[in-house]
Amino acid sequence: MKLFLLDAYALIYRSYYAFIKNPRVNSKGQNTSAIFGFVNTLEELLRKEDPTHIAVAFDPPGGTFRHDAYEKYKAQRQETPEDIRAAVPIIKEIIAAYNIKELEVPYYEADDVIGTIAKKAEKEGFDVYMMTPDKDYGQLTSDHIFMYKPKFAGSGFDVLDSKAIMQKYELSSPLQMIDLLGLMGDASDNIPGCPGVGPKTAQKLLREYGTIENLLENTSGIKGTLKLRLEENKEQIIFSKFLATIKIDVPVDFNKDEFKRREINADKIAALFEELEFRTLINRVLKTDGTPAHPVRNTTTHEAIQGDLFAELLPPADSSQDNVNYYGLQELKDVPHSYHLVDNETDIANLIKVLSGQESCCFDTETTSVDPIVSELVGMSFAFSEGEAYYVPVPDDFEKAKNLAERFRPFFENDKILKIGQNIKYDIIVLKKYDIHVRGQLFDTMIAHYLINPELRHNMDYMAETYLKYRTIHIDQLIGAKGKNQLNMRTLSPKQVCDYACEDADVTLKLKSILEKAIEKQDLGKLLYDIELPLIYVLADMEYTGVRLDTAALGEYSKTLTLELHTIESEIYKLGETEFNINSAKQVGEVLFDKLKIVDKPKKTKTGQYVTSEETLESMKDSHPIVGKILEYRGLKKLLSTYIDALPQLVDPKDGKIHTSFNQTVTATGRLSSSNPNLQNIPIREAQGKEIRKAFIADDESVFFSADYSQIELRIMAHLSKDPNMVEAFNSGEDIHAATAAKIYKLPIGEVTSDMRRKAKTANFGIIYGISVFGLAERLSIPRGEAKELIDGYFETYPKVKEYMDKSIADAREKTYVETVFGRKRYLPDINSRNATVRGYAERNAINAPIQGSAADIIKVAMNRIFERFEKENIRSKMILQVHDELNFNVLDGELDKVQKIVIEEMENAYKLVVPLKADCGKGKNWLEAH
Repeated sequence: MKLFLLDAYALIYRSYYAFIKNPRVNSKGQNTSAIFGFVNTLEELLRKEDPTHIAVAFDPPGGTFRHDAYEKYKAQRQETPEDIRAAVPIIKEIIAAYNIKELEVPYYEADDVIGTIAKKAEKEGFDVYMMTPDKDYGQLTSDHIFMYKPKFAGSGFDVLDSKAIMQKYELSSPLQMIDLLGLMGDASDNIPGCPGVGPKTAQKLLREYGTIENLLENTSGIKGTLKLRLEENKEQIIFSKFLATIKIDVPVDFNKDEFKRREINADKIAALFEELEFRTLINRVLKTDGTPAHPVRNTTTHEAIQGDLFAELLPPADSSQDNVNYYGLQELKDVPHSYHLVDNETDIANLIKVLSGQESCCFDTETTSVDPIVSELVGMSFAFSEGEAYYVPVPDDFEKAKNLAERFRPFFENDKILKIGQNIKYDIIVLKKYDIHVRGQLFDTMIAHYLINPELRHNMDYMAETYLKYRTIHIDQLIGAKGKNQLNMRTLSPKQVCDYACEDADVTLKLKSILEKAIEKQDLGKLLYDIELPLIYVLADMEYTGVRLDTAALGEYSKTLTLELHTIESEIYKLGETEFNINSAKQVGEVLFDKLKIVDKPKKTKTGQYVTSEETLESMKDSHPIVGKILEYRGLKKLLSTYIDALPQLVDPKDGKIHTSFNQTVTATGRLSSSNPNLQNIPIREAQGKEIRKAFIADDESVFFSADYSQIELRIMAHLSKDPNMVEAFNSGEDIHAATAAKIYKLPIGEVTSDMRRKAKTANFGIIYGISVFGLAERLSIPRGEAKELIDGYFETYPKVKEYMDKSIADAREKTYVETVFGRKRYLPDINSRNATVRGYAERNAINAPIQGSAADIIKVAMNRIFERFEKENIRSKMILQVHDELNFNVLDGELDKVQKIVIEEMENAYKLVVPLKADCGKGKNWLEAH
């Protein structure tokens, strides 16, 4: 028999903070991170371990006996985040719906309740698994009591028995964990321990003396400062051991039948998950007939289970439920609609005639692939009245397909008809292959929803369930799940595709009427209609055009770097005095810290493995030459795998170009991102990164032209803060970093050294992103005192910048969002949190989101205007790449002067700041030469 005891708050906190940078927020504005993470962990446990018995233990409200004994117990902990407070009652409801026993005993912590139950259950023949990340529980382990520690998200669990605990913490008995904590203290619980005694010293003392009591009775054998510390803090050490001891005599009974795992209450689970908008979890936890996806193992007779439980779990059979499925959502068969398969000459001609007379119409394409560059048309669907849609299958012969698409040209290229779609850029690119150029105003439901709720998901299935309470036909119902056995739409008959395709157009049309009202209500119309929607045409053209890649040059460079990698590998083995797997974090840690002992107290993960992250190794570069070589090796390896060897694989064999995808609905700040490949993260300054840029080349009889904004974010800061010193520096054309250094160091600008300018530049960019004294000291490799002086000097130089930062936070606290100069909103629900960590993250976003977002909006305006002028002035050159504040073009011979004039004019006049916008430009055979 297996009993699992879950430490509720430990798991809830872990779940919440796992999503701290990208919280899960539903359409009601409710932060569901803690709930979602907790349920995911619970589900993984039930699926993997299939326990026979289970319970969840909570800390009681109010204090415990430890708080009574020691007022400072856990006093250092920050206020519980409000979102966790709100989540706990819901998690308790979910636990009740799972029919799992909840444990909570006044005056005792969850640790004590779990400890008591674990020991009692062990005596009754149970294997007990205590699910928690807290090391304190190690003291309870035995041959039948285990710690069951969750690893990082999605990576499973570690199971630790008493032997593993003893080995991990170098103890002779699990009970010594109490003595270990008593000596070294526990910062997480504010247990003081003995000042100056860390883990290594504590372990050494326990190896020699066994227990704290024996140690304190025999301090005569200890010398120096340590003896003095032990004797002076004797009472504190004994008291710390008391605080660290998990009680195993809490007044709580263990009746094993009460802990038995039972079938879940599917009705209640479905209702709770629906309210929370956990649609994916509904499908995972419950089958479509409402029964659990992982039923409890049969511990009685098959007949008894069927009779007693299954009947209760099935959805009601009365006729009043006919139009609602088990989850309370409408389905296609239950909603009145009229979907038509248009597959004959007469109907096609009539449909084209009707479409051409519409003021607005939603359309969607069905294709053979998710990549618009390689996909081919399978069919087209149209909807202009809610509840009615038309599907036109397209022949698989390309020429015949092109002829059919040609007949729909009067609709697609009519600029008087508003075109509606979900991710309509995809459809526009597909149609370009058939020589159809979509024109007219657009309305994209995906982009509209992104502006309204940037942190949520924007796919049609999610929006249909959220706003229409409607469950769509999912693609995997037609072609199967992703994988080698997945079909494509072309393998299905038109009748099989018809309802799915028509539904896409119909649902998108319905969503449009809801979302456009929300756009108006939130005053987002200018941003949507003037910036984001026109940009769709720009990005579609850029993606379709693509950028040429010199694959031969990359191939040669790959060989060079591979040889260099082998050389570095040999140097690392020599410095490490052994051969090992440099790609293994575990082996790297063992060589650096066990064999070479490059630092005294290396960091470890919660699982006991040495931390060898890039950030950690960077801080140790001066400790041993091997560290720099390992970082160099990793950098080259990543460059090879991510770009140099990967980019040629992404070249379209038809035109020899890379066609990256630009994403409008990914980043919360409004910046564009790119994928397949991601061109935003190519290293700029390193020599290897420059070689990659060198491989992006112009077409024949063309030149590569690049233009980028100069210090746009600092210029926006000057505009928003109206700081006179910063405004003056920009308006006078001074080097802003040298000017900043001159004012901070109180020197004439001509006496500013390159080192002073470097520090001022780091401060300029770092401070507007909320960099701390510690962060600035780390980045510049300077003492913290100097970093503090630099920050103080910065704010003395630009006092209005500090005022702007304070005002941004104050305004955000009042409105719970901030805005860009174009009205793009970044919602900050945690800005008023009483938890300092959570609040601090929101405060930093309150300062930098308007700056980053405004920069993103401005370059989008420039892109739209450049694209428009190219069309108007019959420029055949093409915009091909956007990377942060930089635009790149393939310019035909003879058009360079015109292109440069248009690009610089439109970039510098995209928005009127109190300081000038400035764009720098360059040209060459490739990206490196141009930029």
